[in-house]
Amino acid sequence: MKRISGLKLLEEREGEGRPAQRGSPVVDNMRLFLGKGEEVPLNEKQAEHLSKEMIRVENGITFVDRTIRLGQREVIAGVEHALIGMKAGGYRKVRISPHFAYRNEGVLDLIPADAVLIVEVRLREIIQKRTVHAS
Repeated sequence: MKRISGLKLLEEREGEGRPAQRGSPVVDNMRLFLGKGEEVPLNEKQAEHLSKEMIRVENGITFVDRTIRLGQREVIAGVEHALIGMKAGGYRKVRISPHFAYRNEGVLDLIPADAVLIVEVRLREIIQKRTVHAS
């Protein structure tokens, strides 16, 4: 993971295959914790509104399978930076400063303003580009 101020790698498992890069479509899961350790129930809140195909429960923990394209600002900057360079099956736990997360806005009833986050992110899959052959 590229070293940048405001993002600290705490733990990592590599995964296999080629690394994700800007422009890569990926499927990931994440869990959010406030800097003091309290889990943010974002996945549970999202699960109330998403299709069952996107929801997975493992060991009592709810995960949302999100498909995003890296570099398109579809997730907070800290998570995007953590995903770049990861390989399928990989895991990173990172500490994200507020300026790479939700800044001074926070998320109503979930994340206070100027919150430091600890994020566990898993890269489930890098979606391969499919080529269509004319017959």
